[in-house]
Amino acid sequence: MSQSWGYCRHNGPPTWADAFPIANGPRQSPIDIKSEGCVLDASLTPLRYVYTKKNKTLANTGHGWKISVVGAGSVLEGGPLQGKYQLEQFHMHWGNDCSCGSEHTVDGKAFPGEIHLVHWNCEKYSSFNDAVDKPDGLAVLGIFFEVGGENETLAAVTDLLHRVPHKDDLIPVEIEIDPAKFLPATPSYWTYPGSLTTPPCLESVTWIVFKDSVPASEAQLQICRDLYSYGRLDRQPEDEFAGKIIANYRPPLEVGERRVRHCQLN
Repeated sequence: MSQSWGYCRHNGPPTWADAFPIANGPRQSPIDIKSEGCVLDASLTPLRYVYTKKNKTLANTGHGWKISVVGAGSVLEGGPLQGKYQLEQFHMHWGNDCSCGSEHTVDGKAFPGEIHLVHWNCEKYSSFNDAVDKPDGLAVLGIFFEVGGENETLAAVTDLLHRVPHKDDLIPVEIEIDPAKFLPATPSYWTYPGSLTTPPCLESVTWIVFKDSVPASEAQLQICRDLYSYGRLDRQPEDEFAGKIIANYRPPLEVGERRVRHCQLN
């Protein structure tokens, strides 16, 4: 059974607007961040965040892995955000090799992976579902991975992925994972108004992309590439990835009239 959308030639990003017209909208993500064209904004403050370490589930969505968290008690605020945002889930994007994989790029450079911490505006809306389609509904932190030593926080996830090899596999997560440990030591960031990078591509995200990357090992990236995009009872798709989630990133879109601001901190 083929995915309604995915990352292969027949259902990849160039086709998404057929079913999700907003994917051709003016506020789409990701983008190529051109450092020379970014505006240094002195009004941008450091981010403030408190995260719980409790998680609900680890899922293979057919498009990647996703950890749903116990969001109560977690707060993200400051920076470009008005009000408080609560963590809902985090997930990752990667490529078929280490030359690609991140969704955002910087001056044309791609990274081997990118993790997204997805938050919703809990001060203004009643739930994630209520916030997801509002212009100020979501805030996503993006962190780049570079190939290096093993990432201890990511290892807490990759060590479990063998238990969710197929689409719709779902397990409870009983260990504590601190999302704050995914963040780089230097808190400088870029920010711009954008969208979800997967269908339905809703234009509801304030993006905050950290300038510094964090390490992940080649072995950890390979574990992600070994996930399957089809269910246990489905026939293996006859696609160029042989049914594996080899490259689950959307290429950069036009910035258009949007301003990319940055906050430089030590």
